[in-house]
Amino acid sequence: MYDLNAISTETILRAPRTVLIGVEKIGKSTFAASSVNPIFLPIKGEEGIDDLHVAKVPTCNTIEDVISWLQTLQKEEHNYETIVLDSVSALDPLIHEHVCKIKGVDSIDDVGGGYGKGYTEAVTVWRNLTNWLDSLRALRNMACILIGHVKVKRFDDPNGESYDQYQLDAHERVANLLYRWADCILFANTKVVVKKTDIGFGKEKKQGIEINPGARYLYTQKRPGHPGGGRGVYGQLPYELPLSWEVFCNAVAAGMNSGKN
Repeated sequence: MYDLNAISTETILRAPRTVLIGVEKIGKSTFAASSVNPIFLPIKGEEGIDDLHVAKVPTCNTIEDVISWLQTLQKEEHNYETIVLDSVSALDPLIHEHVCKIKGVDSIDDVGGGYGKGYTEAVTVWRNLTNWLDSLRALRNMACILIGHVKVKRFDDPNGESYDQYQLDAHERVANLLYRWADCILFANTKVVVKKTDIGFGKEKKQGIEINPGARYLYTQKRPGHPGGGRGVYGQLPYELPLSWEVFCNAVAAGMNSGKN
């Protein structure tokens, strides 16, 4: 039997679980490196933080390496407040290798005789990973940022015409799991316009041009061309922000203060 006194209406802002995706070389790792006392878990194939003065563990070559470091961060005393996994896109194929090794097959498509069973097994591994991150949040109050690359894929809209959109460069089931799990989904990109030039004979040349060369932007809400969104205050942020950790934090703080008024 439960105690009714345990019921609460208190508002709680927990350490956020963030999925940050964006185009190549946009500054995703640099953005995450500016978070609060971060420690990076670089995945094999990712060298984007080599020139960043930030705490990092040795390169994780397997999912076992990642889980072991999460266990260490849970058990050992430290001052780190944010875990940065760089990147989801590099870890997904390593998880496929892990599943294939356990099942004794050469391809993820051969697990259990096929029919997508290998990808179901991989999602189970990913879910175990998110459980470890949740455990660190509960026991150590650690935030986490999962960085991901993007791919362009056609989206078949059941309510209209199909169109291309940026998607997380990982298996669709993994992307869906992480989007549901995250408190905040952010998309980083430049701002481009298409210039059309008539080259004669009824043909034209199209060229993408940055509106503000060198400027980088963070998009916090979902649009047809990209993912985004969040829970609570993270779902109430301005749609477009400069790609700056300080600006992002100020927007979160402003949203929290607005909610108190």
